[in-house]
Amino acid sequence: MTEFVATAVLDIGYEVAGPIDGPAAVAVHGWPDDVHCWDEVVPLLVAEGYRVYRPHLRGFGATRFRAPDRPRSGQAGALGTDLRDFLDALDLEDVVVAGHDWGARAGYVAGALFPERVRCLVAMSAGHGASGPDAPLPYPLAHAYWYEWFVATGRGQATMRDDRRGFSRYLWESWSPGWRFSDAEFDQAARAWDNDDWPDITVSAYLHRWGEHPGDPAYADTEKRLADVPAVQVPTLVLHGAEDGDNLPSTSEGKDELFPRLYQRVELEGVGHFVPREAPARTAREILRWSADN
Repeated sequence: MTEFVATAVLDIGYEVAGPIDGPAAVAVHGWPDDVHCWDEVVPLLVAEGYRVYRPHLRGFGATRFRAPDRPRSGQAGALGTDLRDFLDALDLEDVVVAGHDWGARAGYVAGALFPERVRCLVAMSAGHGASGPDAPLPYPLAHAYWYEWFVATGRGQATMRDDRRGFSRYLWESWSPGWRFSDAEFDQAARAWDNDDWPDITVSAYLHRWGEHPGDPAYADTEKRLADVPAVQVPTLVLHGAEDGDNLPSTSEGKDELFPRLYQRVELEGVGHFVPREAPARTAREILRWSADN
């Protein structure tokens, strides 16, 4: 059953499982995906005593903006602030954060700028500081990011509104070419994209990432701090699929200087972009290992 917590900006829907007095783990999904990407991971964490929280990102599932006139921004500073606000609203301490894709980006922001409640971070399928107006962009990566340019066009924005399922299915298939998912699995995730804010959040996220959209002015100070790619102040493990067709594995390579605390990177052979779905047992083992060590 979906529960809700109010922050200054959002009514955040979330799923929770595990003993009420267990150590807290917060698992944050990516795009285009939803909280069910963790379905086979959560029972393994709960079996070890963790209480696992899965928030719906802004623009997804049950989460709603509290003010109708609030900018529907998907910028990284907003996602990271949402995660900080979620931890604050539930008064969660000493939290293990696991983030996939957009969830990893939110985790990097929280770990760099708001680390007070975070014990350690496990980030998947996205590198810290790998995108931005001035970030290096080799042509193979620009090719992989075609969809981020597509949403800058009127046709792309119409697609986000009118064919979000067809578009996202193509991304699932091309980002993880060796993975065979079921129609039921895809349809379950796709219901989260029926949120009316999903198209605007999506377009905003990618335009802002490359400096083509100003974002929500409320996050200007946060974005100023992120512009210099601040170091993540919590122990961090990065998991990246070797066959990721979206955020290529190179986007998380050579980032050691951005993690002054304990840091490891593990590349998963035979795995594409959707690490928690494609390798749930390995994902759970790595989360448990990292949290036990930190």
